[in-house]
Amino acid sequence: MERIIAVANQKGGVGKTTTAINLSASLAERGKKVLLIDLDPQGNTTSGFGIDKNEPENTIYEMLIGDAPVEGCILRQVVDGLDLLPSNVNLSGAEIELIGIERKEYILKEQIAKVQDQYDYILIDCPPSLSMLTVNAMTTATSVLVPIQCEYYALEGLSQLIYTINLVKERLNPELQIEGVVFTMYDARTNLSLQVVENVKNHLQQKIYKTIIPRNVRLAEAPSHGMPINQYDPKSAGAESYRLLAEEVIQYQREENV
Repeated sequence: MERIIAVANQKGGVGKTTTAINLSASLAERGKKVLLIDLDPQGNTTSGFGIDKNEPENTIYEMLIGDAPVEGCILRQVVDGLDLLPSNVNLSGAEIELIGIERKEYILKEQIAKVQDQYDYILIDCPPSLSMLTVNAMTTATSVLVPIQCEYYALEGLSQLIYTINLVKERLNPELQIEGVVFTMYDARTNLSLQVVENVKNHLQQKIYKTIIPRNVRLAEAPSHGMPINQYDPKSAGAESYRLLAEEVIQYQREENV
């Protein structure tokens, strides 16, 4: 069974794109066949692999509005074992263009169904909003991974996200689960990071990954060089953390399948 994981949090700046890029690359490094879908009009996942956002002839936007088939939009082997469905600012117009289209919540699901058997994992980097694009991602996904930044307002907006996930599960995708929460931008030097982790653990009934992603300079530098962290600095704390997270994601699947 392929795993389709939507990486979502409507709060911006929580390490969502960083997690989508580096978890995907770490899964590919483990020999998994991975498709990463950039569903954010900002296209930061696309540029994070050194791809000029305006260069691909066909992106996820052309796929969603029916101008190009999914196979014609995927960029193959952006790194070993990892394919990318790119995005750019054109995608911001998709919501308006899809108004009035029947079953618009299922467009991504129906397209991805044509290629999903080619992959072990499909990850979707969602926009930082609870928009029609995010609903499409959740309708397509088998689970939602929620990155949470270790800062004071970490829990803000989380109940709304969980409400949306449950609504999609109830109305559109009964298979949808919460994959789990992963803490990002953890600073071991501050008491605040520790308090946030404890606070979220006490308030959330969801699975929380043991791996915590540290605040790491090399991790912040990697996108400007167009590389995932396991290529840019394979020995850095950031690279090691995402490898551990990938191992946990794989292990979680094994346990689910037992």
